[in-house]
Amino acid sequence: QLELVESGGDVVEPGASLRLSCTASMNPLSDFAVGWFRQAPGKEREGLACISTSGDNLDYADEVKGRFTISRDNAKNTVYLQMNSLKPEDTAVYYCNRVVSNSPYYAWGQGTQVTVSS
Repeated sequence: QLELVESGGDVVEPGASLRLSCTASMNPLSDFAVGWFRQAPGKEREGLACISTSGDNLDYADEVKGRFTISRDNAKNTVYLQMNSLKPEDTAVYYCNRVVSNSPYYAWGQGTQVTVSS
């Protein structure tokens, strides 16, 4: 199984920005669509954004549309999630995963913690 590693999480104040990164061991990320997900304490994991293999097709959940941007650099084998105007309700562990038929494909990695607090 491909291992995906998330990074970039931090503790920030409301209104701040963060950029998360998702990299892959072994196989190139460019071979498949990738999504970002998050899980807040006491809540189910939810999908936030998805990007196609070429990067031409993007999809966002309503709650992050206009604030978050997913992108990929296949040369660097990395998928990014740029998060702007962060809110306390964005506090969660953020994960990336391969997406197949609109669903996550691999077992989840450790994720990266994002905390938005004043």
